[in-house]
Amino acid sequence: MKVLIVGNFSETSKATVTNHFPESWDVVIVPPGEEVQRHVKDCQVLIPEHIKVDHSLLSAAPHLKLVQTGAGYDNVDIDACTKLGIWAANAAGVNAQAVAEHVLALLLSYYKNIPFLDTFMKSKLDESQLNYTGSELAGKTIGIVGLGAIGKKVASFCKALDMNVLACVRNPSVISDDLVEITDFDTLISTADIISVHVPLTQQTKQLFNKTVFQQMKQTALFINTARGGIVKESDLIDALKNRDILGACLDVFESEPLPMSSELRTLDNVILTPHTAGLPDGRKFHKKRYDFFIRNINRVANGEEPESKLNQLVACDTDKTNESEELP
Repeated sequence: MKVLIVGNFSETSKATVTNHFPESWDVVIVPPGEEVQRHVKDCQVLIPEHIKVDHSLLSAAPHLKLVQTGAGYDNVDIDACTKLGIWAANAAGVNAQAVAEHVLALLLSYYKNIPFLDTFMKSKLDESQLNYTGSELAGKTIGIVGLGAIGKKVASFCKALDMNVLACVRNPSVISDDLVEITDFDTLISTADIISVHVPLTQQTKQLFNKTVFQQMKQTALFINTARGGIVKESDLIDALKNRDILGACLDVFESEPLPMSSELRTLDNVILTPHTAGLPDGRKFHKKRYDFFIRNINRVANGEEPESKLNQLVACDTDKTNESEELP
């Protein structure tokens, strides 16, 4: 079994991830680039980060059986996978606890001024010079955009802190309950004290948060994004932060990752930044639950079963991908 993982990993992270898989498996971790083309030719499983998995790449992998992603799969051409007889699956919900905890940590860090106060103390400044403003979370209204596994977990955490919880969802059958009040997007945006994003990146959600939306928010609103950077028009967010159209932002994801050193986000005092680590609580590039799920799914496909959290449906598991690829335009 050859598993190809594509991403930017340190040597330590490579060792941690590789050692978690069965010893008999050939696990190869390479950065985006030429090495991908060399290794994809004989791999059975592809776990892609920071690369587009399109028809061209898939058709160069005649032995590929499964494309396995984390929670997000906006970088994978699902239709091409289906036409080529390749299973595609994500790990929906596996990182819900980790991401929700990260959202809560960002919330508390921002309103309790943790980064500022930590720097103040370590700078050995006179405490008589200390000046800051903060707030309790109780009584504040959080608006959750997307009520999947992560959104629901965030809602439960916030409810436990005596916050009011609003949510907007695509499914019209979802109704208000003791946990959340379902409302429309415009109402949520204009009334919430905190907006937390938990939707996938699709054509419908691409740059959903832009200048118009930021101008609808309260000037005291905090914006949190732990979903996908492409859901936000980053230049509009930067303008809103610089102009104090909103209170601030807590961001774990960005339009371009890693976040460029030249990004203005790195210079703003009303922003807390983390490097897309919300779903990786066990260390750099590692989440035990995530990789345990990957291993189970790989074994399922190897045994002729459908993967969990599948993103497509194949007519037969033993489809001849080479013949099908010749029929694609």
